[in-house]
This record gives sequence, structure tokens and C-alpha cells, in this order.
Amino acid sequence: MTVFKRGLHLGSYGQVDDGAALFERVCASVALAEQVGFDAISVPDHMHQNGTGGGPTSPMFEAFSLLSALAMRTSNVKLYALVSPVTLRNPAYLVKTVTTLDVISGGRAILGLGAAWDADEHAAYGFDFPGVSERMDRLDEALQISRTLMNYEGATFTGQHYSITDALNIPKPIHGSIPILVGGGGEKRTLEIVAKYADACNVFGDAQTVAHKFAVLKEHCDRVGRDYSDITRTAFVSPTKDIAKFTAQLEQLAEIGTQGVVVLGMLEPEEMQEVGAALLRVFP
Repeated sequence: MTVFKRGLHLGSYGQVDDGAALFERVCASVALAEQVGFDAISVPDHMHQNGTGGGPTSPMFEAFSLLSALAMRTSNVKLYALVSPVTLRNPAYLVKTVTTLDVISGGRAILGLGAAWDADEHAAYGFDFPGVSERMDRLDEALQISRTLMNYEGATFTGQHYSITDALNIPKPIHGSIPILVGGGGEKRTLEIVAKYADACNVFGDAQTVAHKFAVLKEHCDRVGRDYSDITRTAFVSPTKDIAKFTAQLEQLAEIGTQGVVVLGMLEPEEMQEVGAALLRVFP
């Protein structure tokens, strides 16, 4: 079952901090996105904005407070962080947080996890930022805990970095469990972790790059005994003013096996409608 097809990622909230008005602009954008056919909304899980989104002085909401509020302003779209860095939260606590979002939204949450990348953010806010090998190990353990907590009562897990003992996750997810999305395209570890644990993945690149990433993912699936078709394969896309060119980009991604896309940006209303229509044509 496809986790989602037509995602919108609110990667930046602009550069103006005007409090409640900023929140209402986000809500208006999300409401329009749902209206024109987007089926998933994601937000960053960061403490401050990165350079490409306006830098640390630009607004950055806490991800799950915002997602819970958006659950009250929407009806159908899936809601998730793209993606939560494994270094920022204890994984059991994250599962509890995402399960709360799932219950509040009536079963619309996705759990997005990644290995973290923003070293400056970690230094600024006092979070440890271990080397890439340890971050990948932590991601692997965090996903094992996530699966265990969502599927078993009295969950117990002991790893090198995390452990839980007879842990409960009540209230339970509305549909019994919550889809897990892993972000990133690292061919040695990340895509192997996708093959082992994820219901969906999200990668970057043009159609040729994405096709290669998916081929590597299939190799990992074959090696670990996972059905490749069980994983929803999505890619990031940036809209262009030339809607025909954007549609052609979507078609290329669909041709190489991409099942959904994540569009980056808080779009203006007219652009939102055009992009939504293109998405519905290519990923109905």
C-alpha cells in the first residue's frame, strides 16, 4: 500500500517572525494544499532554520507542536516530520510523540527518521553530534525500537545506544501501527536500513540519480529478504514556474519507478493549484 503520492514539504516558513500571523499563513497554505490534491504535509524537525531556508534568524516552529495544530486544521492529509534527526530525541519518546499525533489526527501520522546532518544546529543547542557511523547505528536501533513499541505491548530492547524495558505505547496508533519513512540516499547504510525497517523512503536527485538509488535499494531488499514492492519510493522535487517542464520532470520520475514525490516550498496560491493539478495527473 502506497504511504502517500503527493507530498508538500514546508521547508521554510519565510523570514518574517510575526507570531500568530505566521501560523495562520502556514495553516492557509496547508488548507489550500489539501484542497488542490496534496495527500501529505511534512515539516522540518529542526531547532533553527538552515542557510538555504533563510538562516538561523528565520522562523522555525517545533515540529510536532505544529503538526498537532495542523491536524486540527485538516481532514485527510498525512502529517509528518521530514525527517526527525535521530540525535534530537530518545526514540521511545519520539514514538510516543508521533503516536499522540496519530491519535489526534485520526490515524494520519507518519514517523519520519533520519541520521541527522546539521552539525551547527547541534552545537548551538547542545546536542551531541557523533560521527556518521555512530549516527547510522543509532538510526538502526531507533527503528528497531519504533517497530517494537508500535507492535508489541511491554516492549523490551537492548542495544548499544538505546534500551527500553517493558515499555508501553498507550493509546495505540489508530490503525495498529504507523508507517515509517526513512529519509536519505546513502547507498551503504541508509538504503540498507530502509530495506530492513521502512515503509517508505525519500531520496534526492534527478531521474537518473533516483533510478540508481532505487536499484541499490532493491539490491538491499533482495539481500535482507524484503519485498521491494512493499516500500513506497518517493523523491524530492522543486517546482518551477514552467509547469510543463515541471510536469515532464514528474513524468520522468514516474517512469523510473517513483511512486510519489515531495514538493519543496510554501507555494503561492496560484502556483499551488497548478502544481497540485500536475501532481494529480502524474500521480493520481
